[in-house]
Amino acid sequence: MPDPIAPTAAAPTSPRLRDLDPVAWAASCRRWGPTAPWLHEEVGRRMASRLDIVKTRPARILDWWAARGGSHELLRRHAPTARLQAVETPAVLHRRAQSTAWWQRWWARRDAVLADDAVPPRSAQLLWANMMLHWAADPVEVMQRWHEALDIDGFVMFSCFGPDTLREVRAVFQRMDWGPAGVDFIDMHDLGDMLVHVGFADPVMDMETLTLTWDDGQRMLAELRSLGRNLHPQRFAGLRTPRWRERWLSELPRSHDGRWSLTFEIVYGHAFKPAPSVKMAPQARVSLDDMRAMVRRSRPAGR
Repeated sequence: MPDPIAPTAAAPTSPRLRDLDPVAWAASCRRWGPTAPWLHEEVGRRMASRLDIVKTRPARILDWWAARGGSHELLRRHAPTARLQAVETPAVLHRRAQSTAWWQRWWARRDAVLADDAVPPRSAQLLWANMMLHWAADPVEVMQRWHEALDIDGFVMFSCFGPDTLREVRAVFQRMDWGPAGVDFIDMHDLGDMLVHVGFADPVMDMETLTLTWDDGQRMLAELRSLGRNLHPQRFAGLRTPRWRERWLSELPRSHDGRWSLTFEIVYGHAFKPAPSVKMAPQARVSLDDMRAMVRRSRPAGR
């Protein structure tokens, strides 16, 4: 069973800024295909099974980094009357604008596409972020945008890779002294602390481990590339050779039937945005919108 994270006002225990090469990140975005990876869609289906905890049907849903999440149909089935909006990074929007077919698919559904730095505050009741947070250079800043985008009592649900992902690959790179195999992913407890730090309440974090196997090394490499690239600034700077690639495949452990087996730790989290509270002080400033929200929550039922 998932364990609730105890609320705390302390700052996140892990570093706010992650070591992630922005140039490599931009290049990785340019290589993204028109559809979400299979693993993202599978994680989305697993996360959608948790949507029943959201008791109120949302009027507006924000699908954060929607093209990579592959969750449009899942969300539409959950809330068929809700306004479902895709949210993307400006860099992805610029690239996707070159693909007419991609835009036509969204406009056919009459759903606008927003840049993640231009989402209106308090504009949604559910924010969905499937398999994207592990690529954020500043997860706290992303969570702050989520918090601003949600209405009072709005709900955030997200999934991402955890630190045990691709442990077999990381072990080979370390043993062979090949440099970092990729950026480090954040522990679920640190993610829970970040949620509380930006103002979310009652975060619940849990994880599961998926093991994927392949009998074809080239197909495995192709699928790994679809999930992302090595964005670590200290990664090997040059191009690897086919001989090195074969050596890497030979160093990866295999099961008794000769198949390659890789681990993926999937972290799930959800939390809600509470009404603002005012600390007691000789003077306090509260926005009119915040005051209205506090008054609404303080009224007895039926009044």
